[in-house]
Amino acid sequence: METDQLIRTLAADNTEPARPVGFVLALALVAAAPVSVLMFVATLGVRPDVMTAMHNPFFDLKFAVTLALAISAVVLSLHLSRPEALLRGWALLLLVPAGILAAGIGGEMMMPQRLPMMTRLVGNNSRACMTAIPLISLPLLAGALYGLRHGAPTRPAVAGAVAGMLSAGLAATLYASHCTDDSPLFVMTWYSIATALVAAIGALVGSKVLRF
Repeated sequence: METDQLIRTLAADNTEPARPVGFVLALALVAAAPVSVLMFVATLGVRPDVMTAMHNPFFDLKFAVTLALAISAVVLSLHLSRPEALLRGWALLLLVPAGILAAGIGGEMMMPQRLPMMTRLVGNNSRACMTAIPLISLPLLAGALYGLRHGAPTRPAVAGAVAGMLSAGLAATLYASHCTDDSPLFVMTWYSIATALVAAIGALVGSKVLRF
């Protein structure tokens, strides 16, 4: 077979356009979400006083922080899926959830407190938080890594870590509806540790599965 004919044959075999990374990532997360939700419902469930808790601004703040983390990480993940992507500047997106949390901590500090700071920080659910968020994150992390494999990240470990943050943000949103510790100090400490753990898992796995 002549070279020109071989090139034409190979080109004909690749006429189907590749699906955008964002589309594949969204499908993968939608497919993984029911598994995480089922894990949450089967093991934890929503706190019984959720309707009353919704009137507490610090309960609502937890969702603002976790969703801001998930959204920021989605945008950063899609950026890092491109081979020419630079991390500089884009990492500032992660300051959005941190800023919301800092504002919440400042607001709580200005209010008269019935409980000492250390009691609010340690809370009653630290062990459950550090266990539940990483476990609920795992199906979402698998979906996120599958979606990002359709890109071409030049920093697979970093992209994997951000995928871990994305997954932890979504899982923490579920867990927040169960957690009875509403203090921003608790969120800053235990939610952050759980998120860091999932990010570390994402970096480790991503360094292998996202390499191209």
